[in-house]
Amino acid sequence: MRVGLIFMHGLGDTSAGWAALEYQLGPALKKTLRHVEHIEWVFPDAPVAPVSINGGAQMTSWFDVFDWPIDARARDDPAGMLASVRTVHDLVAKLEARGVPARNVVVGGFSQGGAVALNAVYRYDKKLAGCVCLSGWLQLQTEWTKAVASASNADTPLFWGHGRYDEIVVPDQQTRGVALAREAGLAVTAESYPTAHASHPQELKDVAAFLGDVWREAATGPAAAAAAAADGASAECPPAAT
Repeated sequence: MRVGLIFMHGLGDTSAGWAALEYQLGPALKKTLRHVEHIEWVFPDAPVAPVSINGGAQMTSWFDVFDWPIDARARDDPAGMLASVRTVHDLVAKLEARGVPARNVVVGGFSQGGAVALNAVYRYDKKLAGCVCLSGWLQLQTEWTKAVASASNADTPLFWGHGRYDEIVVPDQQTRGVALAREAGLAVTAESYPTAHASHPQELKDVAAFLGDVWREAATGPAAAAAAAADGASAECPPAAT
């Protein structure tokens, strides 16, 4: 079984900022997930673009940010967000082309990257394994709630971690987002940690446990059974005569 994680960095960062996840989480996951033969780790770079809160100066950014800190009054950037969602969907398609089924792919991110992950997963037209949002926030809330209700990922689990002392993306963003996700019927694991706008060692352990759970479910759950049945039916049916 082949699985994959796509993980997006935050504002002003690069893929190098999170690429160590492969070495922090990978060895233990491979030991505990006997059925997993290979984990694809994908750490994309955001495009360089002008950012409003930075006076229009250019930096890596998944979408524009207009307000600081990011609280309930923070404005969204629909065009930028949806462009990044399309980028993530293209990355999932590329993993599929490399032999990783969409149902085995987890999409996650930190801060801005977490905001993108929330919209990318629950707007995708194929079942995914899970979503990870670390210190992120939910943009396009009304459209997102409607998308969850009609999407292929209405039962895809979500892990949401956040620092209790976050001064950039305020902790209330987690509280509000988790409430909306649960109202939409999602299975949400929500944790807070004694840190500011940063990851925490216990948080990474919790992410590893979440990945293990969803990848085990991908291997043995209903989606895997349905896929196996479809593959079997295809193998048994001879091509139609022409």
